[in-house]
Amino acid sequence: MKMKRFLNLYKICSLAFVLTMLTSCSEEFTNRPPEDSIALDDYYSTNEQVESATNGMYARTWFQFNNKFFFAVAEVGSGNMYTGSSDVNAMRTFSLNGSDPELVNGWSSLWANIAQANLIINFLPERVGSAVSQEVLQNTIGEAYFMRATAYFYLVRLWGDVPIIENNGDFADNPVINKNRIEDVYTLIEMDYQAAIENLYDKTRSSNYTANARVSKGSAKAMLAKVYLYQQRYSDAKQMAEEVINSGEFKLLGGESLPDKSFADLFTYPNNNNEESIFAIQWVTDGNYGSANNCNTQFGISTAALTTSNASYGGVFAPSQDAMYNIYTEPGDLRRKETIMFPGAEYPNMTVRINSGTEIQAGFVVPEAEQIGGQGAGAAIKKYCIGIANGDVTGPVDLWNMMENNTYIMRYADLLLIHAEAILGGGGSTSDAAALSSYNAVRNRAGLPSVTSFTFDELFLERRRELCFEGDFWFDLGRIPRAQAIAMITAQNRGNKDLEEHFTPDESDFYLDYPDNDVAKNPLLLEDPVPYSFD
Repeated sequence: MKMKRFLNLYKICSLAFVLTMLTSCSEEFTNRPPEDSIALDDYYSTNEQVESATNGMYARTWFQFNNKFFFAVAEVGSGNMYTGSSDVNAMRTFSLNGSDPELVNGWSSLWANIAQANLIINFLPERVGSAVSQEVLQNTIGEAYFMRATAYFYLVRLWGDVPIIENNGDFADNPVINKNRIEDVYTLIEMDYQAAIENLYDKTRSSNYTANARVSKGSAKAMLAKVYLYQQRYSDAKQMAEEVINSGEFKLLGGESLPDKSFADLFTYPNNNNEESIFAIQWVTDGNYGSANNCNTQFGISTAALTTSNASYGGVFAPSQDAMYNIYTEPGDLRRKETIMFPGAEYPNMTVRINSGTEIQAGFVVPEAEQIGGQGAGAAIKKYCIGIANGDVTGPVDLWNMMENNTYIMRYADLLLIHAEAILGGGGSTSDAAALSSYNAVRNRAGLPSVTSFTFDELFLERRRELCFEGDFWFDLGRIPRAQAIAMITAQNRGNKDLEEHFTPDESDFYLDYPDNDVAKNPLLLEDPVPYSFD
């Protein structure tokens, strides 16, 4: 059972007192939390009930962020993905604006996470029964701090200055609220991850994947290392990364400690919550729209002759020409085949439909470029594409053809590369033994030889290879000098295999527009940010 399939997930996860929040938070991020909608102490009287309080924050509150927005911005925007689909292609040409429905969905989803975390942080401690363990309560509060920090980490990297809201009820009567400075938002993120570290359980990730699903002290430390790296606080990032590395909590799937697995196993349903997973969204096909993973439909191949999805459509996103020809250039890189489906590649473990969906076939060979369909890219996305529903191989599929394979927010390979970069510390190259140990561990797992030194540019490319289609490259581009990022993007072929296209972003394109509807309700979003007063 997948942590009881997280199933009481939405029965209990409706969180009793946040059930209303999930439907109302998209209307206005300062909505008053419905803390008085139920006698909370009557409900949260047992440890199990308190532990369930954060269940929805492992999936449902992230859905509209992850469903299309995340990939439309972070992967299409970065030049890793191509799409011509009108609902998700604005970042390909840098024409995304505040009226875009997917932008609104992404923004609203992040604020939903913050609102729900605020409810737990501010109201749960005083409303639990006397039989509830203090340790259980603290861990639940720690999870809420972790989720709030993670939502703000995305907000600050996508929009820059945003309002800091620690208690939605404070703004119930006056939802017109100032933005706060980027540096203040980062201070809140650091404080929240530190609070998570103080409150969350210690863990060791094991082959009991059910027990790995929830975040831990190590998860919060790993995310905090990433936050430090984004602020170029290299010494702090190195120290925090080393705490995680030295703890032994996480391992590379297919690395020295787990040689019976491989990079390919990371993205399969049976390996949800494996030893490499630091934080992953826990999708569940519970019968409700908005609770499962749509990537298997939106990626992959979709033609009358062959489809990798249960749906009658698919291939909304495809690999870009730049990703297809300029990333996996080093011979022997095992990640190439498991990230992009090129013509002629064989996938014996994927089940597909052929002949207009009338036949099921176990295993297939990727057809010629003209027959792949989707976006006319000449290839398809393999990562997160697991094939049509096939028992325990893929897990269940819901009415909308969505599935339960997890979405990584962070995994151990990312942390190892953060550690290597933190030791590099803004320099041009390094041959430091500790940096090489982390850097080469990632390369070796990918089937590549060890190196005796590396440059920043080489590490930057290694990050792109390792994390392609996982939503990191846009943020990596956003943290290097603007001129360098703009030059890299300008050089990309952002068209498909039939039409070469190039687009040059402005500096302003690295932060998104605020949603028009929210600006109308809160005009201060367009004013200069103000300092935040921390208690």
